[in-house]
Amino acid sequence: MNGASPTARVKRKEPPHTVDGRHPKHHRPNGDLSPGGDNTPDRHDELELEGDYEEYDDPRLAALPLAGPDTAEWQATIQSVVRNVVSIRFCQTCSFDTDPALTSEATGFVVDAERGYILTNRHVVGSGPFWGYCIFDNHEEVDAYPVYRDPVHDFGILKFDPKAIKYMPVAALPLRPDLAKVGIEIRVVGNDAGEKLSILSGVISRLDRNAPEYGEGYSDFNTCYYQASAAASGGSSGSPVVNMDGYAVALQAGGRADGAATDYFLPLDRPLRALKCLQEGAPITRGDIQCQFLLKPFDECRRLGLGPEWEAQIRKAFPKETNMLVAEIVLPEGPSHEKIEEGDVLIKVNGELLTQFIRLDDTLDSSVGKPVKLLLLRGGEEVEVEIEVGDLHKITPDRFVSVAGGSFHDLSYQQARLYGVACKGVFVCEAGGSWRFDNADNGWLIQTVDQKKTPDLDTFIEVIQKVPDKARVVVTYKHLRDLHTLNTTIIYIDRHWAKKMKLAVRNDETGLWDFSNLGEPLPPVAPVPRKAAFIQLEHTSHPAVADLVRSFVHVSCTMPVKLDGFPKNRKWGMGLVIDADKGLVAISRAIVPYDLCDISITIADSIVVEGKVVFLHPLQNYAIIQYDPKLVDAPVLSARLSSEEITQGASTYFIGYNRIGRIVHAATTVTEIFAVTIPANSGAPRYRAVNVDAITVDTSLSGQCGSGVLVAQDGTVQALWLTYLGERNPSTHRDEEYHLGLATPTMLPVVKQIQQGLDPKLRMLSVEFRAIQMSQARLMGVSEEWIHQVSEANTAHHQLFMVTKRTFERNEQLEGALLEGDILLMLNEKIITKISDLDIMYSHELLNAVIVRDCEELNLQLPTVAADDVETDRAVSFCGAIFHAPHHAVRQQISKLFSEVYVSARTRGSPSYQYGLAPTNFITHVNGKSTPDLEAFLTEVVKIPDNTYFRLRAVTFDNVPWVVTMKKNDHYFPTMELVKDANEECGWRRVTYEGGKVIQGEGEDGAGATAGESTDMDVCE
Repeated sequence: MNGASPTARVKRKEPPHTVDGRHPKHHRPNGDLSPGGDNTPDRHDELELEGDYEEYDDPRLAALPLAGPDTAEWQATIQSVVRNVVSIRFCQTCSFDTDPALTSEATGFVVDAERGYILTNRHVVGSGPFWGYCIFDNHEEVDAYPVYRDPVHDFGILKFDPKAIKYMPVAALPLRPDLAKVGIEIRVVGNDAGEKLSILSGVISRLDRNAPEYGEGYSDFNTCYYQASAAASGGSSGSPVVNMDGYAVALQAGGRADGAATDYFLPLDRPLRALKCLQEGAPITRGDIQCQFLLKPFDECRRLGLGPEWEAQIRKAFPKETNMLVAEIVLPEGPSHEKIEEGDVLIKVNGELLTQFIRLDDTLDSSVGKPVKLLLLRGGEEVEVEIEVGDLHKITPDRFVSVAGGSFHDLSYQQARLYGVACKGVFVCEAGGSWRFDNADNGWLIQTVDQKKTPDLDTFIEVIQKVPDKARVVVTYKHLRDLHTLNTTIIYIDRHWAKKMKLAVRNDETGLWDFSNLGEPLPPVAPVPRKAAFIQLEHTSHPAVADLVRSFVHVSCTMPVKLDGFPKNRKWGMGLVIDADKGLVAISRAIVPYDLCDISITIADSIVVEGKVVFLHPLQNYAIIQYDPKLVDAPVLSARLSSEEITQGASTYFIGYNRIGRIVHAATTVTEIFAVTIPANSGAPRYRAVNVDAITVDTSLSGQCGSGVLVAQDGTVQALWLTYLGERNPSTHRDEEYHLGLATPTMLPVVKQIQQGLDPKLRMLSVEFRAIQMSQARLMGVSEEWIHQVSEANTAHHQLFMVTKRTFERNEQLEGALLEGDILLMLNEKIITKISDLDIMYSHELLNAVIVRDCEELNLQLPTVAADDVETDRAVSFCGAIFHAPHHAVRQQISKLFSEVYVSARTRGSPSYQYGLAPTNFITHVNGKSTPDLEAFLTEVVKIPDNTYFRLRAVTFDNVPWVVTMKKNDHYFPTMELVKDANEECGWRRVTYEGGKVIQGEGEDGAGATAGESTDMDVCE
């Protein structure tokens, strides 16, 4: 801050994040929603634009009115300038330093037409991997890659091939930082607010503003900024600020976010120097002493100790200056540590009076590795120090390592300056996979791994290379915001889904980051049996109920790839041991949604064993997992499951685990048993329970607990208490979860088959039922005789069931099938008045049914379908999106499958995100070739050459066809296939493709950020 009272807020001209190419409700593509066509920030993006603010200090400056119609001179100038201005569409493919993975757009302008150099902002080029292209004014497109990004100042330089522009002459815009003056009229020519070209008028009102602060992301410092009234907005980052003669006098960078038309421009002195170095083939040296200075006016400097003698000298030497440089932040252990103190007023550098950042930069950049002498005023006393100038590039990360789903690099100068800490340590730039800590915040520094200190990245690599796969190690870490607190956690090292440890190093020649593998993971250590004892449950009225604590285990499930529209990567809950001898545990499918996962089971809060999925029920919201009981030396108790239905009003005992994993219990009463009707998630279809009864109880604990049981006095478990995944709340954008009971009798047939070593082969009717009352049934044609039979068959609930939705089944014949609106009366001679009566379908291929359809009673033979093919067993990762066959939840909600290639998720910063391919889309063609299934889709996409465009024909979930053009990127997003394979240790086989050929298999990773890696995925926007 500049010392005055803050009155307004400042926002960087952050490029607008692209939207997903869909109508917000119906996922429909829209011409205005092409990538970069909307500057509305995605609500799921990690970088929220509204957070990029600074307190601004000058309440006297109001927005100046925009200029009137341009004169002939300005019109001629603009016509010559626009040919040099380009729209930049880009991806920052993974999180790095201060930049999250994102897809966006910005502006740049040609500064060397022969060599193909484009100047834009650093926060556009980013500090990490960049992939993008430029569009010229005549809509010619050319690839671009970074050749320089400044470590501190907000500018970067891209390179393109000038010969690729064939239909217009390419000219350079001259850089003239010397022409920036207060009062001159300027134009900001750029890609403003997502438009192809926008020309905004303004007047430079100030040349000595401190660089704006944008919150916890990237911010420029140790430079002055210009201030003007131009009212540019998102997407204008990197626009040239030109004068009437057509010279670039500044670079658009930031602006106020409170509606005032005030913008902030970066001076071009340092960009011009960098450009000249590139043109001459000379290194762009950057020096720094790890001290941030601020411009402060003379009145503040007087309070800090500036005497009248020095003030007089400075005013005489610089008659137009009103500010001096004052030390604001001195980094611990840096070159300035214990030599400069905060509040010191800088007088001279190397014997020369100095008041401007530009001159300070000149001196430091030309003195790398050499000492400089500074004369400072500290509380009125003169202090002279000699400081060796460090290499700014060496404290700017240019490499990162990815392992076990997380990414790491040495702490950057940017982050160290932001928090005022020493520029050292291992920074977690992507806390994913095994490294997804309990707090989802960013800004972690790893202190130790497996009781070994990790002061830098090389040491971290050495330590982690010695940790075997599937090991559980102690990790300590701190947050940059709170280095006083040491956090400790135990993480599970995944080196089987994310097998490779990869080092990425920036290559400024190619503009890519080169990946290299850092050796194979050590094999897992064979587990050994452990001994443990259970806690004793106190204050229960029945000993058998208290003993049930020996049947509970803690289950943690980690999903390395998002399938089936499931919104989370990690879930936990309490499971119930139903067979201790065989190690069988029942758990909610909201915890274990599919079998491409890692399961950890903790017994007696002491023994941790690995689990695997044995069974997933297609409708009733439970899964059965298994651990090796030979590894457990503890008195685990097999829960006795009741074979009798619990009834409404019955007394029972509730035992549950609350949100922090604590066991709670209370005597209670069953309040209701009803057919569960959880709304479908229209935005992203995902597993939900249907055709099953749910139980509620009269205790407030039930709403606090997502896991537990209802138990009788003799210790018999009457119901499991489970978490049910529901619809998305449109106001909070979060998925609803319901906590309900599932009666145990419905589980017994499946449990018995599994105990006998059999694989349950369930059948089911492909419909969803809803309970209706007799008044509705009578109006729909149910006879009085049937209504009387219902009242006698079920005295507690007078109800029948109507078909509300048919599940789409492949090759299904409608003749003889149930239709929406049918009322079911009987199945196999049994009147159906309870949902549990429908369980007869699970064991019959044909069912004799009596129904009412259109007021007419019919007898049908209903074929059931096998539940074996309900679960996803194959997926393809391509261009950062996950494709698989439409899973069961999709077929439950849709009436027609447009293709067997369904987009389930996509990665931020990927081509899929950039070009608008959205979850819930179906892909029907690739480059005009029909792709009815995954095999055909994979065959076509592997043929596509790298870095070339291709066409996808897609259909949205609500039946709207559209075409998306995308560019392939094998370097960062290689094509990869996951196939379920019982012969593989983890149950799935991974195959990676490149150039149409298989290049890797056996669970190995590709080159860049793929599914199963550190990059977050979006399931629904």
